[in-house]
Amino acid sequence: MIPQSAATVFRVSNIDAALKQYQEVFGFAEVFRFGDYAGLKRGEMSLHLTGSSLYDKPVGGAAVYVFCDEVDGYFADLKQKGVSVKSEPRNHPYGMRDFVVADLDGNLLSFGCESKPA
Repeated sequence: MIPQSAATVFRVSNIDAALKQYQEVFGFAEVFRFGDYAGLKRGEMSLHLTGSSLYDKPVGGAAVYVFCDEVDGYFADLKQKGVSVKSEPRNHPYGMRDFVVADLDGNLLSFGCESKPA
């Protein structure tokens, strides 16, 4: 077996509200929806949302780290749209520049890119 891709699944309290935020604010496109389960994509990243209690995880109890080509422009856009910011962009000793935001339910999304050399 050779894995080809993966999708993080976030449990949300309201699938309609979550889909609206992920599309209008985060810039994802809806790929499919079956009841209270939906798949989204932005670039090569896939993310799934569910309102189902089938996933034995608390609403808002998930996190994902997204590797990007840049983060500052995207952060400025998200901040202007009123996203809940947990950590502003900064360079880390491990060679990444990243920031953290939360969705409506508190699921955490970290966006990072390689730090530019000084």
